[in-house]
Amino acid sequence: MHRFWSTLGFPKSGVGATDNTLTGSNTFPELLANSGELITFYDRNYRLTHSTARFKALRGPTVTEGASLFDLYPGLAAGEARVALEQVLVDGQSNAINVTSGSNREGMVLVFVTAAGLGLVELTDGIAITAATKAEHSKLLHQATHDVLTGLQNRQRFSERLNEILATNDNVRERSALLQIDLDDFKSVNDTLGHATGDALLKLAANRIRSVLQDGDSAFRYAGDEFAIVQYGKDASDAEIVAQALVESFKAPFIINDMPLFVGASVGIAYGPQHGAESSELMKAADIALYAAKRDGRGCVRVFNRSMLLLLEQRENLRRNLRLALERKELDLEYQPLVHASGQIVGFEALVRWNHSEIGLIPPNVFIPIAEADGLMDDIGRWVLEEACRQAKTWPDTLSVAVNLSPAQFLGGSLTDTVAQVIDSSGIRADRLELEITESVLLEQTVDNLDTLNTLNVLGIRISLDDFGTHYSSLSYLKNFPFDSLKIDQYFIKDLDIDGKSQTIVRAIIGLAHGLDMMVTAEGVETARQAEWLIKEGCDLLQGHHLGRAMSAERARVFASKAGASLNFRQRIR
Repeated sequence: MHRFWSTLGFPKSGVGATDNTLTGSNTFPELLANSGELITFYDRNYRLTHSTARFKALRGPTVTEGASLFDLYPGLAAGEARVALEQVLVDGQSNAINVTSGSNREGMVLVFVTAAGLGLVELTDGIAITAATKAEHSKLLHQATHDVLTGLQNRQRFSERLNEILATNDNVRERSALLQIDLDDFKSVNDTLGHATGDALLKLAANRIRSVLQDGDSAFRYAGDEFAIVQYGKDASDAEIVAQALVESFKAPFIINDMPLFVGASVGIAYGPQHGAESSELMKAADIALYAAKRDGRGCVRVFNRSMLLLLEQRENLRRNLRLALERKELDLEYQPLVHASGQIVGFEALVRWNHSEIGLIPPNVFIPIAEADGLMDDIGRWVLEEACRQAKTWPDTLSVAVNLSPAQFLGGSLTDTVAQVIDSSGIRADRLELEITESVLLEQTVDNLDTLNTLNVLGIRISLDDFGTHYSSLSYLKNFPFDSLKIDQYFIKDLDIDGKSQTIVRAIIGLAHGLDMMVTAEGVETARQAEWLIKEGCDLLQGHHLGRAMSAERARVFASKAGASLNFRQRIR
């Protein structure tokens, strides 16, 4: 039997790949096509589903999908043989049925899909199967239906179980639920700490999933860091209770090699049959709900509804159209003034806009993530840089232009070459260009990151750390990387005139930056009182609606002509 199971590609006891990125890559048809054994698979109605090439060659044209077991083996239809078969379907255990030697049936293996797993029947020549052999069969069957790494049921068993539930009577089916689970931030752990740590984390994650299961729930691992729970015969609220308990359980750190690791869980829920009468439909609905949980901040639970599907369809439509946006010249730049504490306009920040031909204006926080996910930011980012430098070249040469870089651009590998080429082609002085990056691109203080920033610095380009104070705010960034300025996030500015804590934080950032010989920009300045407080505390540059909203390139040229004038901070630029 070991030879039979190895032929199917299932690992022997204690052996098997544990690379957590590979699971269930082979299907039964592929495996059986290469087997030299006499093996057939049947559903719960004794109908043939798969068979090996050798079996087909032996039995000829009678072997067709859907053929009855009892047409293939009439002697199994009654008596003790039938009783033995029915017992296999009840408990999923291994069994043996004696056949007459020389009947061309000896050594054949029948495998049945049962509610308790795969049940195996071996046709023998009258030699009794020992208890040890039965135990070995059970062990092999468990390995066939369970994930080697985590011990949870595997992808094959997940598909079988979901189909079984959706095929049951309406009363049970209408009280079924599928919970799709995805681990948040698992990839970063796997990539930075290695697969061994990733494997250990997946085992601990599987244990936490088991810890929240209710009676009758089934848990599965069907790919990488993707898991599922299937419920049936319960109220809808039970699924949400389990899902929320799971999310809460993942908030505690995972301790691996005495090191705490924080990996959250996002959960999408779909109910059968209202969200899907077929397994593929229900899985799609749960997957859409999971996507909504990820979009809404991760570490949360979302139940599928039709509006999610509409949003997803709209997003897919945007994705298709975004690829044509540059060609159709639908992207445009607006510019928001950067104002010195003296009131002098010293430059503008370039902000990209997408004017869709049918939908209208689409904000950057909607289409930039799509562009990053689809690998479009290199093209869009280059266009923004070229257009901003080209337009800034028409302004007085005392004015600067600031351009935001997405993490995808910064980590793409060709940023410094692109910037150098754009400066050469536009003719703008390098010191008039400021590039803004966020802390997220510096999470790994790699040599490449440092080399990129140093090269830009050597070119004479100014580098600004954007949104400082709301992410990781590691002081090591300020020590190790060549920044010219910090931008204080608007989160600390919005209640600056009434909140003492915000005042303390902003005051500390200003002092820190000046101590490191950096300029400070406050973004999101909405009122005269905020502007006055910031100027009093020594903030160098201010930006926000109180000082001027984003404007077209043509409008920016008008304000550029007033660059030498002083601005009254109690009046907005219009």
